[in-house]
Amino acid sequence: MIGDDDRGYDKTVVTVIAPIKSELQGMDDDACLVVIYGHELGKKHRFAGDKLIIGRSSKCDIQIDEESVSRSHCCLKRVGRVVTIRDMGSTNGTYVNDLQSEEVSLRDGDLVKVGQTIFKFLSGGNVEKAYHDEIYRLMHVDGLTQVFNKRYFMERLESELSRARRYDRPLSLIIFDIDHFKQVNDTYGHLAGDAVLKQLCQVVHSKIRREDMLCRYGGEEFAILLPEIDKAHALLAAEKIRLLVEGTAFTFERTQIPVTISLGVSAAEKETIEADQFIQQADERLYQAKHLGRNRACG
Repeated sequence: MIGDDDRGYDKTVVTVIAPIKSELQGMDDDACLVVIYGHELGKKHRFAGDKLIIGRSSKCDIQIDEESVSRSHCCLKRVGRVVTIRDMGSTNGTYVNDLQSEEVSLRDGDLVKVGQTIFKFLSGGNVEKAYHDEIYRLMHVDGLTQVFNKRYFMERLESELSRARRYDRPLSLIIFDIDHFKQVNDTYGHLAGDAVLKQLCQVVHSKIRREDMLCRYGGEEFAILLPEIDKAHALLAAEKIRLLVEGTAFTFERTQIPVTISLGVSAAEKETIEADQFIQQADERLYQAKHLGRNRACG
């Protein structure tokens, strides 16, 4: 939805994953970091020696040019096949699997967060295959929230709309976003904003059906596709989600952050409707919910 000045994003940013460079093929790596959220999405950082320093300084092995990253933020050391990460007294801390860590040994698949950038640590006998698998996964899943991304959502939406038309079955869509999210970032910081987005997805995902699809549509905007659900029941589902979020204690570093959402609902029951119209209808109702005071669902 364009024109909501409370958003931290003016438009959806589409990140193109760079193709895998040929010089990486066939390398016998035993450990690496892959960027799964942030600048240079999909980039693979290999150990040239036994140490990697991450920070804002251009002298670091991995440079992250973000204000929330210290000049020398953290250091990874490899002894044999054991890799340890140590925070170097950074201002905002180093996080491993969402826990602030001073020093910890990394395991295959661990997520390392430095500033707003998230790396996935890969190790083992076939790192190259794991890397290719991770690149494929990044084409479908948002690295921060771990729900589906917009690209995959649009593919599924076209498929579900086609099925709904063919068999004359109901299909509904909920689009929602966080009220005054820019204020969350401005008041508590972008790291807190990221934490809220992740917690929100965990809360919502735990309450939807297995056949429903939750995706990060862009910024703080999310969409839920509900096959076999008519508009009346979709509105009930939206209201349940709204109440759930309103009653959840969102926290970051022991600070509680109040969060509410506004939701718009559209349905494709017995209609010939295109994907862009379907989304536009839900988006218009989301705008209506915000115009009426936020923290409500409209359909």
